[in-house]
Amino acid sequence: MDLKDKVAFITGGASGLGRATAENFIAAGAKVMVYDLNAENAEKAAEELGENATWAAGDVASEEDVKAAIQKTLDTFGALHVNINSAGIGAAARTIGKEGPMPLETFEFVVRVNLIGTFNCLRLCADAMQNNEPATEDGERGVIVNVASVAAYDGQIGQAAYSASKGGVAGMTLPIARDLSRQGIRIATIAPGIFETPMMQFAPPQVREPLINMTQFPKRLGDPIEFAQTAAYIVNCGYINGEVIRLDSGIRMAPK
Repeated sequence: MDLKDKVAFITGGASGLGRATAENFIAAGAKVMVYDLNAENAEKAAEELGENATWAAGDVASEEDVKAAIQKTLDTFGALHVNINSAGIGAAARTIGKEGPMPLETFEFVVRVNLIGTFNCLRLCADAMQNNEPATEDGERGVIVNVASVAAYDGQIGQAAYSASKGGVAGMTLPIARDLSRQGIRIATIAPGIFETPMMQFAPPQVREPLINMTQFPKRLGDPIEFAQTAAYIVNCGYINGEVIRLDSGIRMAPK
């Protein structure tokens, strides 16, 4: 699917990987809905992105919030073709810590945002996509790109909740591809390593350097534009479906 004149709904679109993807898509001729929990950040991002962007704020795990944002997308741009689910959170806590078991609320919250929130957004976006006229000779109506993490495969100490949530995102990719095949909607998942997001840019050397040492080549953290380029390639390449792609410079995470 060519990005030109297509409409993308990007969660977590106000910063980090989502913002880089929004910029890349708009440069390719797409229009973008920036969906973010923080209304101020979402509005500012949309203003900076220009006339081909709009914004909405809400909880990815709220059916009401996401439905309202999708309706705004349709009202503003007339369609919805692409969904990028980059909103997510992390929380570090050992299963059994110095103060006892990890609070169940911590585990539930991470899974709610990262896994349930991702599924909530993609199911509602897919419902809108199925109404599109086919955009390709194959009959393609939409593309979904989810964001997992290398922690889905080699989570570190304290990442039980995060790894479980991202493992769920990776694991549901193929069955969703099968579910949506008759609607002409593809889905793929990117599992990023460690990227130069705002959080990592301000991390001290003692945090950054061990992570860089775990990479193979190139020996650095990822650039968000590399994530955006990968998302764009998935949209453009009609034969990618049901796949999880590690984007990590060959990193394999050590226990800590």
